[in-house]
Amino acid sequence: MKVRLSEYREEWKTMFEDEAAFLRTVFRGEIVSFEHFGSTAVPGMKAKPVIDMMCIVKDISAVDSYNEQLEALGYDAAGEWGIKGRRLLRKGGEDRTHHIHIYQAGNPQVERHLVFRDYLCAHREEAVRYSRFKEELAEKYESTRDYSPAKKAFVSEMEGKALAWSRDS
Repeated sequence: MKVRLSEYREEWKTMFEDEAAFLRTVFRGEIVSFEHFGSTAVPGMKAKPVIDMMCIVKDISAVDSYNEQLEALGYDAAGEWGIKGRRLLRKGGEDRTHHIHIYQAGNPQVERHLVFRDYLCAHREEAVRYSRFKEELAEKYESTRDYSPAKKAFVSEMEGKALAWSRDS
């Protein structure tokens, strides 16, 4: 998939809310909560225009029984996709609009993602630094296959700062 970076758009919040409302009708009683995370959840930050959402559920194993229904609704059910205990849904094909990361309540990945989002919202200078880094990578790499791994060390370092900030808060 081609790397596409965009300026922050207010509509991303609405896109998250609309998708969460729709998924509540699909998963019904399985949902604990939804969270908007990733760069599209940080006002002013440049981002790939793909809404990262977290769906926290009561029982992760129950989610797999929805795969056929979700695929009929236009989602790609990608399984764990490299993160144990997660289920990933992608919506929009090559012009992807949403990544839905599903975790069971209590999974440590939930805190990691939310603390990172909150850290970037609270530290504008870090959000700007991350945006600039992503722009540099987007100029260097055309494909997300190369772009995403190139961000990994930078993001891990920033996540470490975010977790330390969270513990100290």
